[in-house]
Amino acid sequence: MAQFPVDPHLYATFLGVMAVMAITPGPANVFSVANGVQRGPAGALLGVVGMNSATLVWFGAAALGLGALVVAFPQVFRLISIGGALYVGWLGVQALRGAFATAADPHAPAVKMGRSAIVDGFMVQIANPKAVLFFTAVLPPFLDVNRPAAPQLALFALATIGMDVLSMSAYGLGGAALARRMSEPRFRRGFALLTGALLLAAAVLILSRL
Repeated sequence: MAQFPVDPHLYATFLGVMAVMAITPGPANVFSVANGVQRGPAGALLGVVGMNSATLVWFGAAALGLGALVVAFPQVFRLISIGGALYVGWLGVQALRGAFATAADPHAPAVKMGRSAIVDGFMVQIANPKAVLFFTAVLPPFLDVNRPAAPQLALFALATIGMDVLSMSAYGLGGAALARRMSEPRFRRGFALLTGALLLAAAVLILSRL
């Protein structure tokens, strides 16, 4: 009888832990709301693609021994997180500037984020200290050293990305539902302020977990 790649009991426990982590508001989910408000449903889902592309990069790093790399080069990962936080903060400032521009000209676009929702999402997740914590502290206890690592990581990646896609999409589409009123100058200005605040909050969350 073929052996299951992952210990079933450990995997069930992991699913519970991952479900809680996926729905908990953090930099990725906060960004999803802001991205949905600014870009609408399609942009919200593209942002989810970008964030989970970064998650795949983290899983690849885990397969190569991320924990050892973090111990050997902690400042490199700290600098990556700081750079990502500054980028997200810059997006927030751009959104706030757009809100004030709308106050002067009601027909001006309220929010200016990066050119690509995928790139913005990737930058948020690749710099997310929550991801580093997940791969260095949360995931290792669930890995069975007596089983091949690659199949285990594949199943953990499937569960992680699956739950993140559902959670991030829900947050993003919730924000996008509000974007239908963006044709109203006053409403657009108010949500530009909200978007800026959410993006700055995401940047602060990233920095506070360093």
